[in-house]
This record gives sequence, C-alpha cells and structure tokens, in this order.
Amino acid sequence: MKVILLQDVKGIGKKGDTKEVPDGYATNYLFPQKKAQQAAFGIVKTMENQKQAQQRRKEQQLVEAQQLAAQLEQLVITITAKAGEKGRLFGAITNKQLAEELEKINISIDKRDIVLDPPIRTTGQTRVRIKVFPTVTANLTVHVVAQGPNP
Repeated sequence: MKVILLQDVKGIGKKGDTKEVPDGYATNYLFPQKKAQQAAFGIVKTMENQKQAQQRRKEQQLVEAQQLAAQLEQLVITITAKAGEKGRLFGAITNKQLAEELEKINISIDKRDIVLDPPIRTTGQTRVRIKVFPTVTANLTVHVVAQGPNP
C-alpha cells in the first residue's frame, strides 16, 4: 500500500515521503497512530507542492544569511569595559554583551550563535565567529577599549 508519512517513522522515512508499506502495517499501525495517510493523487501533489515551497524558503534564508555574513565581516563593534594594568579586563566580554551591541545597530543575532572560544579578557581587537545559518559563518571584529577613570 502506498502511504504518505505525516511524521518521521524510524526505519521507513521522513515526514512528507511517499513510501510503499505492507497493508497490515499501514492499517494496524501507521493509520491509527496518525503517522501516515493513504496516498491519493491529490494528496501526493499537495505534498510535492509543500516540499517545493519549503525548499524555496530554505534557499531564500540561505541567501539572506550570506548577505548578513558579508555585512558582519565588514563590521567593527567597539565595547568599553573596565580594565586593569596591561589591558587585562576585570571579567570577560560575554556573548550576551555582543548580542546586545549588535541589537543596537538593528542586527538580530541569538547569543547562542556567537562563539567565544576563548573568552575575550584583554583590550584590543579580536575576531569572533558567529553562526549565521547552519552552513554559513561570519567573523566579526570586536574592539575592546579600556574604560576611562571616573571623574
């Protein structure tokens, strides 16, 4: 029997796949569990259209991610932090601080996508890797400046 999977089924396939399965398996397991439905011409066509639309969305997201990565490569962010002698910071610059600085210039990046390895603990310029998309990364230049003395 030909069925369309409504969910991922281990050993059979992924959501949206059209598969040939034994009649008993389909009627006794897949249909009652709502993991599949019988493949009819109209349903198959609808699923194909949905897959094509999803593919177009992924391609558009990839193009947007590449544009954002190019923008981040050109960008230099300046952060002021308290520092001791020889430019050593009291603490470290966090990915949350970097995300907030990017937010100020209308670039929305999740703090979990900013990779600080090792943490920024000194003044000066540092390159920070940012995961913009699963296959696209960018290097952002962060310039850390020592905070001046309080008046």
